[in-house]
Amino acid sequence: METLIVHPENKEQLAAVKAFLKALKINFERKLDEGQYNPEFVEMVKKAEKNADYKTIDPNNLWESLQSK
Repeated sequence: METLIVHPENKEQLAAVKAFLKALKINFERKLDEGQYNPEFVEMVKKAEKNADYKTIDPNNLWESLQSK
């Protein structure tokens, strides 16, 4: 058999394609666009950013700016 790759342009088209496939009892699988990240991963990164300890580095006084205060 063949595999078809469909590129709906909006949510309405996506819903229509899914409904059509379900009505014809055609199996399909859902994959995220390659440009999208897993939402759990995104949430993990956001939490890490909130807890990060940032330091400002003065390029004119590098060693002193790196010392813990």
